[in-house]
Amino acid sequence: MNKIRKCLFPVAGYGTRFLPATKAIPKEMLPIGSKPLIQYAVEEALSCNISDMVIVTSKFKGAIRAHFEPNHEIEASIRGSEKEKLLNPLNKIIDTCEFSYVEQPEMLGLGHAISCGDQVIGDEPFAVLLPDDLCHNEGDSVLGQMKDIYEKNTECCVVAIEEVPTEEVNKYGVIDGELVSGSINIYQVKNMVEKPDPAEAPTNLAIIGRYILIPEIFEVLKDLRPDKNGEIQITDALMVLAKQGKVLAYKFQGTRFDCGSPKGFLRATNEMSEL
Repeated sequence: MNKIRKCLFPVAGYGTRFLPATKAIPKEMLPIGSKPLIQYAVEEALSCNISDMVIVTSKFKGAIRAHFEPNHEIEASIRGSEKEKLLNPLNKIIDTCEFSYVEQPEMLGLGHAISCGDQVIGDEPFAVLLPDDLCHNEGDSVLGQMKDIYEKNTECCVVAIEEVPTEEVNKYGVIDGELVSGSINIYQVKNMVEKPDPAEAPTNLAIIGRYILIPEIFEVLKDLRPDKNGEIQITDALMVLAKQGKVLAYKFQGTRFDCGSPKGFLRATNEMSEL
């Protein structure tokens, strides 16, 4: 089965960079305008005709589940008023999508979070979307652009990349590769390094929070050893597949806002309000 039907959202982290706001409120529920980050993420997946949403979460994030369930008391209180239409986009998501929730018992890296979705995803390709990275563009969404690439290369994972300042590469997984023949923005990945020292980084092409993964990734993740911090890194798993020629990197069209940091969140709030 080559069709992308499911999208996984790793949202179990504590969001400590936003304390004290995230002491009780999940970071993914922080709003840009009146809409929380997690809703932007789900809407991006839905724009690609993906309707099965797999939320890898923790026991502290019940607000995310509540957001994607009906609230009859609120709906009754605004029925017939101008405010009633404010819930229409969210109610469309609730009516259209199927949500599954998987608990990540420990925060052991993005690779570990993805592996927690194994039983729900099954033996099929799937998307991974990190709500921290809010992406905007006028045409197809970033995930939609990647889906088009995957459909032409169904044996390969696809990761989204963008150029970042060299001094910031230590915040990202970084790729090295060769442009695919006839392309100006698709790379065949040869090497991947997690948070390299700027002096040792192979390029400044950084992986951002959009992935399309083939089901083989789960077997690779099972065999991986944790890194020096005790975490399972998705870049290490992708590197195994890259050695088999099964990873493409795509320099996407659009603007990314790093909402994982207060500074990036503020930028998104300011710039998205003007769009």
